[in-house]
Amino acid sequence: MSKSYETIFENNKKWIQEKLAQDKEFFNKLAAGQHPEFLYIGCSDSRVTAEELLGLKPGELFVHRNIANMVNTLDMNSTAVIQYAVEHLKVKHIIVCGHYGCGGVKAAMTPEDLGLLNPWLRLIRDVYRIHQKELDAIEDEQARYNRLVELNVQEQCINIIKMACVQERYIVDDYPIVHGWVFDMKTGGLKDLDIDFEETLSDIQKLYDLTNSSWVMSRKKNKNLL
Repeated sequence: MSKSYETIFENNKKWIQEKLAQDKEFFNKLAAGQHPEFLYIGCSDSRVTAEELLGLKPGELFVHRNIANMVNTLDMNSTAVIQYAVEHLKVKHIIVCGHYGCGGVKAAMTPEDLGLLNPWLRLIRDVYRIHQKELDAIEDEQARYNRLVELNVQEQCINIIKMACVQERYIVDDYPIVHGWVFDMKTGGLKDLDIDFEETLSDIQKLYDLTNSSWVMSRKKNKNLL
């Protein structure tokens, strides 16, 4: 076993001791189940650690990460995570968190054949295509890169709001709310993109209204009677 693996196991032992020193029942409580209020969808970048940057503890954050924090409705990985979080964990907030300096977004701005990454990066290039007029008007390359990071987060939030499970749960319970954030590694700060969830949902439902099932309508009726 290499030294790096040995260090990890030593760190694990220290972590166990620290947690038990704080609370002897910590691991019993952890094993009892999870009730997170937040679903976090972020980038796989090793520098962007979800719980640490949000200051949350084990059990408080349900996490899904991939290259450039994408939500592709044809990707069963991300959609299964979202549906499970919404329908079973009943999270109240879904956070899409991108970060400045994202390698995936940078690669998508580069006209280069990257093999197996091409289909994934095409999704980000589609974001550029949708917002090409705005992006091409930004002369500074770094500023244009940062703006594409933000617009990519915005479009992934829209993809989530398009999902039937999100629309249905919101009509019944007034949650989850979808948020778009960007993490700045140079400062450690989070930027809220101030996505108006209700307005975005209203606009989306002109084409993507998936809430007319009998289950939703009956639950909505019962809710209005309360």
